[in-house]
Amino acid sequence: MQEKKKKILFSAYSLDVGGIETALVTLLNYLSKTDEYDITLVLEKKRGIFLEKLDKKVKVIKYTPSYIKLIGKGINAIKRAKFTLLYKNKFDASFAYATYCRMASFTARTASENASLWVHNNYYYFFNKDENAYKEFFNSICAHSFKNILFVSEEAKKQYVEKYGVLLEELYVCNNLINYKRIQKLAKEEIPIKRDDTVTTFINVARHDEHQKRITRLIESAKLLKQDDKKFRILLVGAGNDTKQYKEMVEKYNLVKEVIFVGNKSNPYPYYDISDCVILTSEYEGYPVVYVEANVLNKPIITTDVSDSKKEIENKFGIVTEKNVQSIYNIMKSFIENGYEIKEKFDPVTFNNNIIEKINKIINNQ
Repeated sequence: MQEKKKKILFSAYSLDVGGIETALVTLLNYLSKTDEYDITLVLEKKRGIFLEKLDKKVKVIKYTPSYIKLIGKGINAIKRAKFTLLYKNKFDASFAYATYCRMASFTARTASENASLWVHNNYYYFFNKDENAYKEFFNSICAHSFKNILFVSEEAKKQYVEKYGVLLEELYVCNNLINYKRIQKLAKEEIPIKRDDTVTTFINVARHDEHQKRITRLIESAKLLKQDDKKFRILLVGAGNDTKQYKEMVEKYNLVKEVIFVGNKSNPYPYYDISDCVILTSEYEGYPVVYVEANVLNKPIITTDVSDSKKEIENKFGIVTEKNVQSIYNIMKSFIENGYEIKEKFDPVTFNNNIIEKINKIINNQ
């Protein structure tokens, strides 16, 4: 007799381009193909280029709260009541995958007593080290009501423990699953930009959000490198609210040949393939998906000191630098002149197995 599948619910904002969305689709497709789970995905916005990448066995439903000031409360009360009636504790496990999304928190907590909150960012830095704002955020998504909380880095978990004084038993560090075979295959697709061995090519893959990603640091560093007559180019894969600001800086500094705006790409991996180094200049991160993508494609990393970079990257897969233009410029200049030899071999199978083991334990309430 075939064992009954466990019912799992995930909730998120959308499936637009982004590191969290990439990781979510990878995880859902993996769990779906094991044929052990019946999976439902709740989205606030049923949109995004990753929708078509999602396994067809994953059921997708839409839950969009009302943001109309006068009548929104009444509409949302009806929506909550309807969802509760249909799904209250109907799932063996649930995951609020988009940390910031209140809809995701509500639906996950309602759907299962075995509910988990997945924290993908470093919210202490997100709120500029304002402890009150940090606590208010986690209170607003009812973090205390989840059975489990998963953090993608030790740093984020440590901060949560320090700010809340909570016990460690239901707090986990669990990174995002990586579809390494797909990445390696997609990296070989043809793209308009070709490899150029006469210059050193850096790649930054990020949402254009200056508050977090600080791409101005990268552009300022490029200005100094050009003044030194260094031969290099920087591929900026991504877009966002601050793209216009970055383009204006590039034009002002006469860097249009050195800094190339690639835009959002559902397949960024061929751009990794033609690059010599992956670079992050962020102020803070949860755990960057690009670290693992760089490791899979055997690309060295230059990163500011964010997340668990000192533990996971330094003296293994790349170089960790301080969060200022001079330090970033110095490391980039050294890389152009001397390169960097990766010290350890990344094992994606072990990496994924460790993640799946943790997720299966949580799902099975062990």
